[in-house]
Amino acid sequence: MSGREPRVEVTGARRVVVKVGSSSLTTAAGGIDPARVSRLVDVLAAVRARGAEVVLVSSGAIAAGLAPLGLSRRPRGLAAQQAAASVGQGLLVHRYTEELARHGVIAGQVLLTLDDVTRRSHYRNAYQTFAKLLDLGVLPIVNENDTVATTEIRFGDNDRLAALVAHLVHADLLVLLSDVDGLYDAHPADPGSSLVTDVATEADLDSVSIGSAGAAGVGTGGMQTKVEAARIATGAGIPVVLTAADRAAEALEGHPVGTLFHATGRRRPTRLLWLAHATEPKGSLHLDAGAVRAVVERRASLLAAGVTGASGSFVAGDPVDLCDPDGVPVARGLVNFDAGEVPSLLGRSSHELKQELGSGYEREVVHRDDLVLL
Repeated sequence: MSGREPRVEVTGARRVVVKVGSSSLTTAAGGIDPARVSRLVDVLAAVRARGAEVVLVSSGAIAAGLAPLGLSRRPRGLAAQQAAASVGQGLLVHRYTEELARHGVIAGQVLLTLDDVTRRSHYRNAYQTFAKLLDLGVLPIVNENDTVATTEIRFGDNDRLAALVAHLVHADLLVLLSDVDGLYDAHPADPGSSLVTDVATEADLDSVSIGSAGAAGVGTGGMQTKVEAARIATGAGIPVVLTAADRAAEALEGHPVGTLFHATGRRRPTRLLWLAHATEPKGSLHLDAGAVRAVVERRASLLAAGVTGASGSFVAGDPVDLCDPDGVPVARGLVNFDAGEVPSLLGRSSHELKQELGSGYEREVVHRDDLVLL
């Protein structure tokens, strides 16, 4: 263990989410490298052999589709990316299925969209699906459903996806495998840069220059997205190890390789974590100072009396940002009214609204159970 004790956060983990990026799975030409996939599967099988459950979040669908489509590089257009993902996802999962079969392990594909994990009925179903797969001894292989994405396939999205999946499945550990061996205090290529072995608090990141470390070929992630993923997971009570894919075996055995982000928070309701980190607001509600204090300091529901305005196009049930008088978002919540209804509610008490518009308008604009501070 290089003179250091094994990481108990790793050795004690009974359910582990492992995320691997495209650049850790591909050849220099951009296609999937069978040898790299095989080595990764061997590592995952070893983790399972010692009694832990494993969920794999794997990028690489677009990269896997490049060669069959005769593409020399990752396309820029959304339609072309979706076409490559459509071709590549099946090839990628087939490769994993064959490699896992060597160890007597069954692979299960799980493709997620934001709706699957932000809408109440969907995320409950997602959790139940994961729970049943793991109960049956299946190793779930997760990716964003790029083929039917309605917005641009975002930069580094699978890092964030992995952190949110780790929370969704109640994981004890998240391991982010990259093309660099950890977080450095400067670009890893700089002669004076040093590996940051432990991040225990946000203050530990103050002296770190988080740039776009790593290769820029077929992948889309960077160090910024990995640190943000670590913040999401650790803030929800899940420790994170960030290291290079070729050190995955050491990392998952508890060796002190890469960077360990220690848990800084505790588990919170799954829906609120997804609300904070996996939703795009459909609009904004503008609050007066008193409403800001009520929401932020007293954790109260947002009532119509404290709303001074609204912007955007949203319907009841959509996520919206709650902004202070300066326009700065302080919270995000699921609104109970359509955008067209809000102007008639502004600054009015619940009692007034009930008398004039009926009991249906006495409800909160955003209930505190559907609200998360930003």
